[in-house]
Amino acid sequence: MSPAPDPPRDSADYPPAVSDDQDELAAQLAEHRDDHRHRDVSGGWLRAATFGAMDGLVTNIALLAGVGGGGADRDVIVLTGMAGLVAGAFSMALGEFASVGTQNEAVDAEAAVERRELARHPLAERAELVQEYRDMGLTEETAQRVADEISANPEIALRVHVSQELGVSLDDKPSPWVAAISSFLCFAVGGVIPLLSFLFGSSSLLLGLGIGAVGLFLAGAISSRFTVRSWWGGGLRQLMFGAIAAAATYLVGMLIGVSVA
Repeated sequence: MSPAPDPPRDSADYPPAVSDDQDELAAQLAEHRDDHRHRDVSGGWLRAATFGAMDGLVTNIALLAGVGGGGADRDVIVLTGMAGLVAGAFSMALGEFASVGTQNEAVDAEAAVERRELARHPLAERAELVQEYRDMGLTEETAQRVADEISANPEIALRVHVSQELGVSLDDKPSPWVAAISSFLCFAVGGVIPLLSFLFGSSSLLLGLGIGAVGLFLAGAISSRFTVRSWWGGGLRQLMFGAIAAAATYLVGMLIGVSVA
């Protein structure tokens, strides 16, 4: 008797064809490129721009509150605000350039130390790398193989050791020029906002401070897009910081203004 024929199999019973896997991989890679873009967290333009804008707003709001609380007229308020804007923008830019440049130089100096150690004690450095990978959860065999492959190329070994030991990347250092220009421009924009009503002829301190408060809230809300904080939470936080600074300088202005009078 001839054997009974096998029952028909559904297409789902067969393993997927290689071409189907490749198509799915291509689709996922295309989608991954669109939804897997990280924001700037390396201390480049974002930190400098955010710091510059917030500092410009708070500094000039506080300056205007201080001289206004002391009884200064519109011309003095405008002069004080513009002087604070120019001085603060240059101070921010020079400070950012020096700090970022110094940080990069410190990283380069530490990389030079690591380069010397790799040349003098290659086996000890390799053992450190193996232990770090084991601490990350890799098996002994895998950690040994990875460390061997990395150690075979001195430049790759240097970058991996610096990244593992210092937590920085030699290929992704922030630019001092980008930080300086970002902070300068954003400080100037932030600093001019509280002055807008005075520049257009108003003499109302309350109006100028109100415009500055709106600017603070908007700046905080916009910066929150780069974090997990809600837009209203970011806006209220910056508004609170500005209000504290303005209240303090307004009180100082009132006290000094009264004593001078």
